[in-house]
Amino acid sequence: MKKTIALATIIAALATSGLNAQINTSQDVIGRDGQSNIIMTAASFLTIAPDSRAGALGDAGVATTPDTYSQHWNPAKYLFHESRSELGLCYTPWLRKYVDDMSISYLAGFTKVRRNQAVGYSMTYFNLGDMAFTDVNGTVVKNFSPKEFAFDVSYSLKLADNLGASVAMRYIYSNLTGGISVGGSDETHAGHSVAGDVAVYYHKDFQMGERDAHFGLGADVSNIGTKMSYTSTNDNFIPTNLKVGTSFMLDFDDYNSVMFAFDANKLLVPTPPIYNTTGDQILKGKDPDVSVPTGMFQSFNDAPGGFEEEMKEISYSFGAEYIYSHTLAGRVGYFSEHKDKGGRKYITVGFGLTLRAFTFDMAYLVTTTSSNPLQNTLKFSLSVNFDKLRNHRGTMPIE
Repeated sequence: MKKTIALATIIAALATSGLNAQINTSQDVIGRDGQSNIIMTAASFLTIAPDSRAGALGDAGVATTPDTYSQHWNPAKYLFHESRSELGLCYTPWLRKYVDDMSISYLAGFTKVRRNQAVGYSMTYFNLGDMAFTDVNGTVVKNFSPKEFAFDVSYSLKLADNLGASVAMRYIYSNLTGGISVGGSDETHAGHSVAGDVAVYYHKDFQMGERDAHFGLGADVSNIGTKMSYTSTNDNFIPTNLKVGTSFMLDFDDYNSVMFAFDANKLLVPTPPIYNTTGDQILKGKDPDVSVPTGMFQSFNDAPGGFEEEMKEISYSFGAEYIYSHTLAGRVGYFSEHKDKGGRKYITVGFGLTLRAFTFDMAYLVTTTSSNPLQNTLKFSLSVNFDKLRNHRGTMPIE
């Protein structure tokens, strides 16, 4: 589907996203009385859940049991994975309620280099489809296919039998306009950034009566990196993000298990303040034009609505997973974000099927409002366990 974008609009959006705050001429507190105060960043595709398992668990993944796609959520989980090496590919048609040529692709995998060390890697590719950029008169200036991608590698190390830590490095590329400009406006260019992640994961096996139980606790700070610029006059924060979560899994017998997961998520990016009518004085909140480290710490106490608004900036994910015989999995989840901070609320369902060395997962998103553009989003994932693949090719029996 060919999309038409007003060129002047896209330039203005690039010039004002992230750093520059919205101006509220009523001088009321943004975030109250039905007014929204959404935090904007560059490269926001980095916050989208790319895989089907977490996508079916309401986007919960920082402390769930390890899987192929832990690189996005918490690479330290790889240390506790039963396999030595896996690789997976995910595909999500994006915003199909409105367009038919946008998609997100995700490739991820890991290898245990030693008993207590693991290396993970992933690549995310966001294809925004074909767009026709026009000027204010509706004349087509350029046809272009915007795209964004990120590539990262991680290193994980066991600090104790039940505790692992991980660091990751990421390169981010964002080309939204192909260098177009309007009149005397700055010529746009592709954005680049380098970022890092820090994560920890605690895993504990114990007995609950006569049944085996498993507890997980995780935290991940992702996208700690340089600001991204699309013009020569503006820098934008990338979505530095804090996610903490926990999980509990109970094995009823050798064939039936159930897991529950909960995540809390917060952007570590300055909240837009309230300016006066001329936009040259901050009335409430703090100046967002700060360094990345300052912005991360400032993000906990800079909302113009005070503590009440700070709490609104936390989104929540809930998920439950039933597994039969390590082969079939059924999943359900719920994601909730405050209406003043984006208002995303949706129910997720999905399933997984493992046949020998291969696992197929699918997730389906059901929004609670009919006008939500994410309605009916589907996610597909396919992964391969190289340990089981080698065993199947050799003389060892298939599990």
